[in-house]
This record gives sequence, C-alpha cells and structure tokens, in this order.
Amino acid sequence: MNIYVRSDNLAEISTATEAGLTDGILYAGSGNAEHDPTELSEIVAEFALPVCVAVGAMTTSDMYREARELSRLSDRIIVQVPLVEDAVPVIRKLTVDGVDVCANFIFNAAQAAIAARAGAGKVLVSVPDLDSQGQSVDEVLGDIRAVFDRTHAECDLMASGPRSAAEFTSCILAGADIICITPALLKSLILHPSTDRALDRFLNDAGKRGKPRSST
Repeated sequence: MNIYVRSDNLAEISTATEAGLTDGILYAGSGNAEHDPTELSEIVAEFALPVCVAVGAMTTSDMYREARELSRLSDRIIVQVPLVEDAVPVIRKLTVDGVDVCANFIFNAAQAAIAARAGAGKVLVSVPDLDSQGQSVDEVLGDIRAVFDRTHAECDLMASGPRSAAEFTSCILAGADIICITPALLKSLILHPSTDRALDRFLNDAGKRGKPRSST
C-alpha cells in the first residue's frame, strides 16, 4: 500500500517526504485554470516522486494534447483522464505513447475493468463521491480489487479522499494499492487520544520517581 499526498504546497509535501510518509503526490491544483503553471513544474523539479495531474479538457483532441504537454514535464508524471466515452481512445493512444495514465470518475468495477482494458495503469476512486452517491466504499473497492485480481489486470487501484483513520483503514482492507490523502489527515493518523493519555501517565510517573540519588 502506497500513500500519495494530495497537495500543491511545497512545504506540506516536504514535511511528508522528509518523514518518509509519502510515495507520490496527487496534485491538488489539477484542472484549476487560476493556478500558476510554474507551480507544478516546481513540484516536479523538487521531489523525485510520481506526480498525478488531471487534465482540464473534456474533448478527445484537447484531452490528448493537454495530456501530452503534461507528460513532457517529467517521466514521473501520471496523467489523470476522466473515464468518459470520448476519453477511452485517448487513454489507449497515451498508453501506446508510453504515458502513465490514471482514469478517474470510477464508480464501479465494470468501469475500472474497461479503463484497465483501454490501458490505464491506475484507476482513481473518490471516497467522498461514492458516499455522496450512497454507494458502499468497501463494496466498490472490494469489487474492483476482485476483478483486477481475477483478470490479472496490470492496473493499480487508487482510493482518494478518505476523511478519517477509519476510512483510511477501510481503503487498505478493501485492497487499495494507493491511498491519496491530505496532509492534515496524514498528520491525524499519527495521533490518538489514548496516546496522549498514555504519554501523560508516563510523564506523571516519571515525575513521581524523581531523579536517582547520587552515589557520592
């Protein structure tokens, strides 16, 4: 299981990288026309990590053109393409070109299977989007995992946007290869109220024991 940090902030990404807690970056500025175009270039130059970036275009020709432009930034770029009908030939063509493609807007195992068949190396499932549709995150992720295992698909399952330690754990148990989380959630995974209470008891007990007596 790998962790991708969802961010466009150099300091946040640096903190996670220095702690050895991230295997890649889900670029949070994807599809935002107001973002500084140099920002992504800086992130790619600064970190020797895969960077997943979504295209903003929706027509076949524009998706392909934008994806190729992004892929030229680095061989570590993963181009994120929406799984819509017009995108299927784009995914195939990009894969033939040697571009690493992640298909998103995946809501069931059938879509994931089609994306993998078209050549996508990754499929991204949004946990909040599944929740908003009333779908079971565990069931959808589990179904995709089972289909990929049964068909020997060379495609990674990415789960994006868990909002708690419980959802993060559910994504792992459901078989996600990559989990995309915010820096805030990553920090919260280290913390637990019981840990704080145990530390308080430890410090209190240490204080009661006092300093050892000198032998002189």
